[in-house]
Amino acid sequence: MRRATDRRGPGIGRRRVLAGLGGLGLLATLAPPLRAGAASADVDVVIVGAGAAGMAAARRMLEAGRSVTVLEARPRIGGRAWTETASFGVPFDQGCAWIHAADRNPFKPMAEAWGYTLEYHDPTIDRLSLDGRRSRPDDLATLQSTYDAMVDRIVAAGEAGRDLPAAAVSPRQQPLIDAAETVLGAMDMGVDVDELSTLEYADSADLEPNYLVAEGFGSVVARYGEGLPVRLSTPVTGIDWSGGGVAVDTPAGRVRGRACIITVPLGVLAAERIAFDPPLPLPLREAIARLPMGILCKIPLLLPAGETLGLAPFDDVLLERPGRRDLAFLARPFGQPLMIGFVGGDFGWELSAQGEAAAVDFGRAGIRAIFGADAARKVVRGGFTQWGSDPWSLGAYASAMPGHASARERLLEPVGDRLFLAGEACAGPLAQTCGGAFLSGRATADRVLALLDRG
Repeated sequence: MRRATDRRGPGIGRRRVLAGLGGLGLLATLAPPLRAGAASADVDVVIVGAGAAGMAAARRMLEAGRSVTVLEARPRIGGRAWTETASFGVPFDQGCAWIHAADRNPFKPMAEAWGYTLEYHDPTIDRLSLDGRRSRPDDLATLQSTYDAMVDRIVAAGEAGRDLPAAAVSPRQQPLIDAAETVLGAMDMGVDVDELSTLEYADSADLEPNYLVAEGFGSVVARYGEGLPVRLSTPVTGIDWSGGGVAVDTPAGRVRGRACIITVPLGVLAAERIAFDPPLPLPLREAIARLPMGILCKIPLLLPAGETLGLAPFDDVLLERPGRRDLAFLARPFGQPLMIGFVGGDFGWELSAQGEAAAVDFGRAGIRAIFGADAARKVVRGGFTQWGSDPWSLGAYASAMPGHASARERLLEPVGDRLFLAGEACAGPLAQTCGGAFLSGRATADRVLALLDRG
């Protein structure tokens, strides 16, 4: 656990320590991709989901000489790590983009070994704009002071064992508190501070240093998964664990295994898109319900070639707007002609419901408010990442309700020694991160291997 003094803010990215999730297995990670034969209908372990957790679990199983099949609903691997170039002609991470805790994150040595271009970038606010009044020279220092005071109070409450809404201890009398709350809550944790658990936040730790990847972080994750026995476009509709093993149903047929590792986002489980026979135990279903999905959305805006808006690459800009409709921008990463906007929490869900056109209009309005009407007219086109409506995620990442920070621990309990959950929601201090999902997948695979070895 890190104290408030270990946090550098205000930032717009997760900051935690990789801890408590077992060994990294870096030498195995950096080995050439394992080449497996065709997926069998009778395997040791069936893995549901080919995101970072599912792929890490699968590779660990293959390293141990076990047979495995990975079932993935999407037509691609990577889950919520996804780099694409079609939208803007440059690599754009639709999902996670930062390699957090890079000095301890297994994806960093992978990216370096494979020749990817990395740039150190801890996302802090370089420029603050206040909609409705002119910014003052000391506004950034004021925001920093207010942010630090808020973190101190939230962490103190959590360390005292008080699992409260962060809003209950936030110093509302401090100047620029609305901006500070948005940065810490919606832009970082994916929920507003009234839905943020003080205990969960206090149990998080510093994620610095952070790195961005010019070719896209999602492309690193996808390369890690090359050669794994994955069945794409194969959603799991049901899991029967009533017998001695598991029988996993898909539109393409049934796959049987001795055990099953389930790595889908909790939003999918909460929506009951997978039917379990018998139903999952009530305590586990309650834990899933108390870890609803938060949201962090991106609004990428394409600029004309050579247009800088007076900003250096990687500058971070925050626009505070009335009604908690704040908008943050990452400016021109790697010199790309993109302003990448961020919205989260309740307002992120609101924009998700309105759709891409409304989100792009909001992004243009943000450019206009910060840089003027001429700058807004220069925006060529925009986009919107809609993880909230994606049927295979239904949100960005899980966040514990106040009063229920302990719900994550229940996710780690195996069901009938046959069903195991893994992923970012099961990652303890690394919850909500791709690195945490990876380590959760490997740690869960080790638990399943121990079980198989006994049987």
